Amino acid sequence: MRCFVYILGSTGKGGHRTYVGWTNDLDRRLARHNAGRGARSTRGRIWSLLYAERYASRQEAMSREWYLKRDRSFRKRLFKVVQGRADCNRTIAKNRSGSRFAEEPGVREPA
Repeated sequence: MRCFVYILGSTGKGGHRTYVGWTNDLDRRLARHNAGRGARSTRGRIWSLLYAERYASRQEAMSREWYLKRDRSFRKRLFKVVQGRADCNRTIAKNRSGSRFAEEPGVREPA
């Protein structure tokens, strides 16, 4: 089963925020977050996909999610890089399979 770890970004009254999660279907999960049916901490904001990685198993994805949730400096740098692009909230690069990613996904080992 394919699983994804993703980082969402949002800018609002309280400044910028990021959210890390995992899912089997990125498009459906992003739609749920934006419809207010995602995690409680994501409600009331418009989110865009900043980054995603693909994993072969749920266990690998959950392990990477745990690591990314604790790596605030990476999330902060990522948000600044993406925000610096003129079209960061409107255009997300497409990989060969047509899935939406901020960059080419890959299995990455925690540092």
